[in-house]
Amino acid sequence: MSSPLQSIIESGTKLWLDSIDPDLVDRNRKLGATGATSNPIIVADLIKSGRFDDHLAEFVRQGLDDEGIAWAMTDKLVRAAQEVFLPVYRETSGNDGYVSFEVDPLLEDPEVGPPHQQRVEQYIELGRKWSSGHQNRMIKVPATPAGLDALEELCAAGVTLNVTLIFTDRQYRLAREAVWRGAQRRANLDAFKSVYSIFISRVDVYTEKHVPELSDSAQGEVGLVGVKRIWAENQKYWTVKNLPLEQEIIFASTGTKKPSDPPDKYIGALVGSDIQTNPPKSNDDVEQLGKTYQRTVDRMPEQSVLDEIDEKVDTSKLEEVLMREGVAKFADPHKALIALIREKRTTLAA
Repeated sequence: MSSPLQSIIESGTKLWLDSIDPDLVDRNRKLGATGATSNPIIVADLIKSGRFDDHLAEFVRQGLDDEGIAWAMTDKLVRAAQEVFLPVYRETSGNDGYVSFEVDPLLEDPEVGPPHQQRVEQYIELGRKWSSGHQNRMIKVPATPAGLDALEELCAAGVTLNVTLIFTDRQYRLAREAVWRGAQRRANLDAFKSVYSIFISRVDVYTEKHVPELSDSAQGEVGLVGVKRIWAENQKYWTVKNLPLEQEIIFASTGTKKPSDPPDKYIGALVGSDIQTNPPKSNDDVEQLGKTYQRTVDRMPEQSVLDEIDEKVDTSKLEEVLMREGVAKFADPHKALIALIREKRTTLAA
């Protein structure tokens, strides 16, 4: 009998881990995970654990500054995860087995970030730098104005992209079109792979606060309805292009935010296709439930619920608020990571 996570995978979902902790990567690889993603919060938590003090000390001896150490540590951890998933990449001819590397979040910082055109140029420069020489590394670029404007050049340069921080179909379409323009400038499409990370649970946090007039049937369903619509559109758009590799949706932000919600609320509702990047705890909680999962990704609520969501939820306002919050959550953890390294430097010197 399949385990809960195995049944999700058998239904057609690729399971990626929202962590690059080496121990969790190994554990979840055994559970069936075939990829992973990183961010500054994950790296900071690993540094806080003290498990990597020897590596930090070596970077200090090399003369790296605090920010340099942050990137060297991130690169080291991502490389280690890439090694674990490299066999998957090879077995699937590049369709799976990736680890995502997030480029500099401070580019979007409203206080210290550069002007728009400089941000675009730096996204392109950093994306090329951190992808160079890597087979199964994806470069994470946010669906901000500057991030979106960098996508075509990055894709044309052969960079494998994970467009992240997407909340609405408008952002998704802009990202998809920019990536496809870049892909068509390549010599061939044999290695063209792209993914689009749609954030789900944050949408329901937003509607509970900003659209309290939604009925009980619709409240808490907006994130799932939105991502399922994007998923269906993405399927239709790419299928007719008959490409060697799949261009997929990543179902992101799948951990529940409300204690009253079951831990598999989002995971169980998105089974059967594309990619889930689940927090380690969510995977553990799903395993404990003991369920067997079947395809649900193309199941929608009743039409009355869809009509109510369309009538009451202003997606432009939703995007504005969530992107403002998302940019802060993008940049602030990186600042905290650099501050943590500064503290660690003092401790290691003592």
